[in-house]
Amino acid sequence: MRIGELSRLTETSRRLLRYYETQGLIAAARTPNGYRDYDPRNVARVRQIRGLLDAGLPTRIIKQILPCLDQPTTIYFPNPTPEMLATLEHERDRMTTRIEVLTRNRDAISTYVTTVRTRARIPAPPED
Repeated sequence: MRIGELSRLTETSRRLLRYYETQGLIAAARTPNGYRDYDPRNVARVRQIRGLLDAGLPTRIIKQILPCLDQPTTIYFPNPTPEMLATLEHERDRMTTRIEVLTRNRDAISTYVTTVRTRARIPAPPED
């Protein structure tokens, strides 16, 4: 698929996709006319990268762990350094903290919306 389609499917700008490519996070073949040709598996990969970036991981760490995320049950680093393990543990702990904060904020907003709807007698929208 061409970069425009990958951009549309992942809601990621073409500029960011080119950046991910220069960082070695994704790869594209080139057509005879020089256009990038992405494998459809890159849709999931880009979404994964974006999730890791949103969680606060830097691209240098993402590049190291991406190969392991394809098959998490077979994660194996032949020579893990203490620094790498410490960095991953630190990032995991930061994610846990962010999840806790986001959960509290979501719950507070839900309570607020329910209270406002009840007081204003506005029915809740139907659930899907």
